[in-house]
Amino acid sequence: MDNHFKRVTDTEGLDALIESYRERPLVIFKHSLACPISSGAYDQMEQYEGSVALIEIQNARGLSSAIESRFGVAHESPQVIVLRKGQVFWSASHFKITAEAVAKAVREAGETV
Repeated sequence: MDNHFKRVTDTEGLDALIESYRERPLVIFKHSLACPISSGAYDQMEQYEGSVALIEIQNARGLSSAIESRFGVAHESPQVIVLRKGQVFWSASHFKITAEAVAKAVREAGETV
């Protein structure tokens, strides 16, 4: 696993990341270890040069459900959610996940902070 991925397995870990990223965008990547589409999205996220909170669905299904209820973003996998000041700024799933799209969303989120 690349060092720009930070594996998150519980709500406490996610809350800590959200708090530490209060002044800059946070990228959350929900990844299925069993899905070929998610594998392709993982490859894209490896190309993204920023930090990524990685949630492996099989190892943190409860966390994925908590994200859905907390932020109002329907669960999908693979899925990327960009938070700005603890709120959803942008999200994408499946084939819409590209390194370029994530970088653009993060740039835009950073400009509006």
